[in-house]
Amino acid sequence: MNYDETIQWLFSRLPMYQREGQAAYKADLSNTKALLRQLGRPQEKFKAIQVAGTNGKGSVSHMMASVLQQAGYKTGLYTSPHLRDFRERIRINGEMISPERVVAFVEKYRQGFEKIHPSFFEMTVGMAYQFFAEEKVDFAVLETGMGGRLDSTSVSHPVLSIITHIDYDHTQFLGDTLEKIAAEKAGILKPGIPVVIGRRQAETTPVFEKAAGEKGCPLIFAEDHVEVKRIRTANPYEKHYDVWAENELYLENINSPLLGVYQMENIATAVQGIRELNRSGQIDIDRKTLGEGLENTVRNTHLAGRWQIINRNPLTIVDAGHNREGLMAVRRQLQETDYHHLHFVLGMVSDKNHEDLLALLPQNATYYFCKADIPRGLNAEILKDKAFKAGLNGNSYPSVMHAFNSAVNNAGPDDLVFVGGSTFVVAEVV
Repeated sequence: MNYDETIQWLFSRLPMYQREGQAAYKADLSNTKALLRQLGRPQEKFKAIQVAGTNGKGSVSHMMASVLQQAGYKTGLYTSPHLRDFRERIRINGEMISPERVVAFVEKYRQGFEKIHPSFFEMTVGMAYQFFAEEKVDFAVLETGMGGRLDSTSVSHPVLSIITHIDYDHTQFLGDTLEKIAAEKAGILKPGIPVVIGRRQAETTPVFEKAAGEKGCPLIFAEDHVEVKRIRTANPYEKHYDVWAENELYLENINSPLLGVYQMENIATAVQGIRELNRSGQIDIDRKTLGEGLENTVRNTHLAGRWQIINRNPLTIVDAGHNREGLMAVRRQLQETDYHHLHFVLGMVSDKNHEDLLALLPQNATYYFCKADIPRGLNAEILKDKAFKAGLNGNSYPSVMHAFNSAVNNAGPDDLVFVGGSTFVVAEVV
């Protein structure tokens, strides 16, 4: 098979949660363990940093990988989902795995995998682990999928665990309370391995304290040690921050390429993660290199889809926030953004509590409802009807690009075109 045929086989033969939803979800790690045994246990051949959470885990993963790469460590990065190219999920020092390596991996192991029947996610985790082991990375930063306890990335040997903000998402799998969701995320903890938690939350802090106590994990809350303070500037296309640690100015005037204000919490979490790796002797990274790594996150790792400006005339922004906290962050930042009128290109997946999410969105806008080209996508007409009941007005369109092009064509020079509601809608635009 060539590369295109290989990718088609992966997509068509293996269950893929992001596209298909619940039918692709597997509630145990037996397949992952069988697959990794067949690969020769590659997870034992590199140091891992595992990052879980509801919001921010992708950004923190990219920041951690960027800082390690900036310091000269050969760094693997596994993330999901991808936006445009499957190979985005597996990188070393920012470079995607080559098409030839993807084809060779599938050809070599396909017959054995067909006996195991792995999911798409299990297969890609195995591919990433094998690639990182063969290339002898110093560290691999692993972003979990939806959970933690039963996530394929948990079959690894981390030197540090990180858990970002917890919110309601995938409740049909992870539980319908923040405590239950936190317990699933806490499943990534390994005996004796330090864990950095982004922030204290009344519902989740006791869960993490209990899990860390049971496993003997040093527990560090980033917000207890690191504070990120925004520096106001006249340039709306830049975000500058001072970072304080233990009440000392630790990093001065960091020019972050990640323009979402919500990234302040993620920066604090990543900084504390690097400080903990330094403290434990896993790395030796000075403050200057840490700051450079944060400033070069996009350049080093090619992070996309987080409050990303893709055009300035009209101002066009995409953001992949898709749950309650993510959309609340979008709404807050829209309120800080100067524009005359908002044109909102909106699509969602079908397995969400749409009414609650739609209630978070600004009513003073023109909406362009669409469905991403995946089976999980919510029909645009159904979305339009639900949105109308929430006070949101607009028209439905036959595709994401139809909706996007209409929004751009209708926008005046001082208007804002925003694309969001689903990672998969953003993926069709960037």
